[in-house]
Amino acid sequence: MKLLVCDKTAADAIETMRAAGIEVDVKTGLTPEELVATVPPYHALVVRSATKVRVPVIDAAPNLKLVIRGGVGVDNIDVDYARSKGVTVLNTPGASSASVAELTIGYLFALARSIPQMTASMKAGKWEKKAFTGTELAGKTLGLIGCGRIGQEVARRAAALGMTVIFYRRTPTEVAGATQVSLDEVLTRSDYISLHTPLTSETHHILNAAAFARMKPGVYIVNCGRGGTIDEDALYEAIVSGKVAGAALDVFEEEPAANPKLMALDQVIGSPHVGASTTEAQDRVGAEVAQLAIEFYREHFAGGVIRVACYVIRVACYVTRITRATCETRGRSSCGTGKLLRLHKFGRHPHQGNADWHRDRAR
Repeated sequence: MKLLVCDKTAADAIETMRAAGIEVDVKTGLTPEELVATVPPYHALVVRSATKVRVPVIDAAPNLKLVIRGGVGVDNIDVDYARSKGVTVLNTPGASSASVAELTIGYLFALARSIPQMTASMKAGKWEKKAFTGTELAGKTLGLIGCGRIGQEVARRAAALGMTVIFYRRTPTEVAGATQVSLDEVLTRSDYISLHTPLTSETHHILNAAAFARMKPGVYIVNCGRGGTIDEDALYEAIVSGKVAGAALDVFEEEPAANPKLMALDQVIGSPHVGASTTEAQDRVGAEVAQLAIEFYREHFAGGVIRVACYVIRVACYVTRITRATCETRGRSSCGTGKLLRLHKFGRHPHQGNADWHRDRAR
């Protein structure tokens, strides 16, 4: 199986896949046009958030069978179209949950205490103690829009800080330390609102001008989820009007660039989509990517090779008149099949349908 790694992936993961017999090439930073030109011979792709696997890429890849997204969201992949072409799409949803949750909590503190603004003031040689009176997180209400793995990690940490945690999710969900409510209740009750939902047609601009109008004056917004879930023009207007006191954004509608109008506001802090960019998360993502790729390879590629080899040996045994009895008398060396199966731990001996025979003879 030929696999193309399109975005930064842990070196250990790449070596693990190669050791398993996968032919791995690493070509990061490809433009969409370069990716279309590069992808035809590959059976599998590994991407993070930067590379987009859209219809032109899928159409240009006649051999493509697998796309692995190292991370949670798969909105950078045309999943339905890929599956319609027989391409399996997998992701690693749990590997980076803790890292994204910790960044979210960090942003809550940064907003409550104006940490980036104080740092900038100090670097400018100022001592503006009276200008930076913050608030405590304890006793405040945190509203989560979306409460999957990451949202639940955020809820657990926020509850430990003494916050009241409420969340909106379409499906009934039990979350320790948090209460499920309607979307409108999240909007009207929350002192802080944090988004942890995938980008879909339903969640696109889920925070729009109408949603901001429903919020408390002085609310804070955090988005370490997906760009496009916030109408950035509406957020700008809500901040300028004073409705929203501040925002912390790790994701943006048009990446890899931040919204310059938003980032020009002192009340907005941000980062370049680094929620999962910790050493620990990268290692876990890499390990899960390697595991998924190897399992797919063994099931769909390596297994097929061994079955073909066994069929060829079965024909050879027939042609040379080596019978099952001869195999059992002379052992594995008479036809080589037992050795083949022992090495690859797969399949059945051509002279017997019972896989137990192979296991017994290969000991």
